[in-house]
Amino acid sequence: MNTSTSPSPEGSIDCTVRGPLLLIAINRPAKRNGFTPKMFRELGEAYTRLDDDPALRVGVLHALGDHFTAGLDLPTIAPLMQRGEKAVPPGLVDPLDLGMEGYRRRSKPMVVAVQGITYTLGIELMLAADIVVAADDCRFSQLEVKRGIMATGGATLRMAERAGLGNALLHLLTGDEFGSAEALRLNFVQKVVPAGQALDEALRIADAIAAQAPLAVVATRKNALKAVEHGPVLAMQDFIAVQQGLSRSEDAAEGVRSFVEKRPAKFQGR
Repeated sequence: MNTSTSPSPEGSIDCTVRGPLLLIAINRPAKRNGFTPKMFRELGEAYTRLDDDPALRVGVLHALGDHFTAGLDLPTIAPLMQRGEKAVPPGLVDPLDLGMEGYRRRSKPMVVAVQGITYTLGIELMLAADIVVAADDCRFSQLEVKRGIMATGGATLRMAERAGLGNALLHLLTGDEFGSAEALRLNFVQKVVPAGQALDEALRIADAIAAQAPLAVVATRKNALKAVEHGPVLAMQDFIAVQQGLSRSEDAAEGVRSFVEKRPAKFQGR
């Protein structure tokens, strides 16, 4: 557990480069990492940095302190909601990856480590990522109905897609709290580890992804996402053209050489 505190009462999103990984830390532990407009903007900037820097291959989203996030800091976010505005400026990568007009979609993989309280926005951020590692002390709740609002960060879409409509509505309509075992059962998270180990496991997974051919990783993720969002028939239509392009890359040639020479491949993303 990292107990560092943000110097700003509005919180911050702190980035650390670790080789090909961009570690993105939610930093407002004194307020259970509740998200302010400033934090939303900085998160969008961090996701955009990941996509735009060719040296970075995988993002790792995590939080400082005992909790991932209690969700929105409603007193600071409510005025934006009432005006129909988004906290992430247009033109950036949307951390919720909703494909809304004016926002970019993330192309590189994102692994998330969650712990403690993971409410509302916390669930939506992890469902918008690719792989989630949860500590066994997690407390999840999609509790917008308890505040008179609706989840609009993707929960109504992705919870049903992962767990089925009945399971999604059980939690969306009651706003109840559930643990890591239930989140694993519903496919909201991919791994559950002892408290204090979630970030280490997320980094292990991210390192394994970063060791693969970057062009192939991006293409594979994009095709799998297209299959979920648009159906397998449309995703299959990309197979030949995408594979043809990948097979002509320098990384594909390196993949063959490393196989013949019985050594680990050294991919350059070209």
